[in-house]
Amino acid sequence: MAEQIWGIHNDTLTHELVDQGFVSIGWDGLGDLTQIRRGREGLKKALTPLEPNAKVQSIAGQAGVLFRFAHEIQVGDIVVAPYKPDSTINIGIVDSDYYFAAGAPTHRHRRRVRWVKIGLPRAVFPQSALYELGSALTLFKVTRHTTEVRTAMAADTDDADAIADTMDTLAATAAHDLDDQEAEQPRASRIERHTRDFILDVLSNRISPRNFEELSADLLRVIGYQARVTQYSQDGGVDVIAHKDPLGIEPPLIKAQCKQKVSTVGSPEVNQLVGTQGPGELCLFFTLGGYSKDAQAIERQRTGIRLLSGEDIVSLVIDHYDRLPEHWRRIIPLTPVLVVSDGME
Repeated sequence: MAEQIWGIHNDTLTHELVDQGFVSIGWDGLGDLTQIRRGREGLKKALTPLEPNAKVQSIAGQAGVLFRFAHEIQVGDIVVAPYKPDSTINIGIVDSDYYFAAGAPTHRHRRRVRWVKIGLPRAVFPQSALYELGSALTLFKVTRHTTEVRTAMAADTDDADAIADTMDTLAATAAHDLDDQEAEQPRASRIERHTRDFILDVLSNRISPRNFEELSADLLRVIGYQARVTQYSQDGGVDVIAHKDPLGIEPPLIKAQCKQKVSTVGSPEVNQLVGTQGPGELCLFFTLGGYSKDAQAIERQRTGIRLLSGEDIVSLVIDHYDRLPEHWRRIIPLTPVLVVSDGME
């Protein structure tokens, strides 16, 4: 039987999951789950005094998550773990049975994992896959997009753009029934994540690199700068120039480089931009992916440079959407809505 693919969300721990190689869930007050007898019924009984105000359906749902984590996941199964700090996705293989890490400060219910792909940009996956991975459940089976997960995991490259191209080819030969989405309530956080993924998809797949430079300039304009796009080729590594005064003769001058790609930007590209920086000038880097640790170190060590990731750019689009030129609002059609709070049961 083929290994199962599990999605798991963890909003408590961050780098420890990758550095120490494990996945985990909460409910620390229950103690070692292997000591709780009678399966799901025993878990419900153990949960009830810990959450006396919880509804019966909520207790049953929590017991289901705990039972699956402790007893249904098998060694060799695949886990897909959205990583909240930088909105990427990690994929790994379960390497141990359930264990209770009694000495850990939190999230003591754990399984060891051998991570195979770390820091995959969300834009690598089609939106329907991201919708499934955005389940409101802490732990869930991935059933509709197993091919995409296996494809990303088996890729012989870490280049996110190359993996995304493979996904595009896959999407052209396999159609998913978008009406067959899992029956879950459209909670606020899920709708927000779906919207952010849509914006990122538009910016990475539906506009040209030149358009991306123009969007970067427009974002600078709506936050109060004068900005102009340089010539498209032979620009010396500077795609946009921005300044506060109308003529651009008063310091500081801002030089921006714009990379419409979802793969990780490394230190050589950041250093190229830094090399254009004159006295009193500032630098901005726009990309739809993220940055390597070496690139982030340059930002920390130097003054006058800011690295904007895809998530940063999406936030700017959302925060200043109403002030963007009309043609961008046609390309990225959004509307404000009221949604059910995540806190509602």
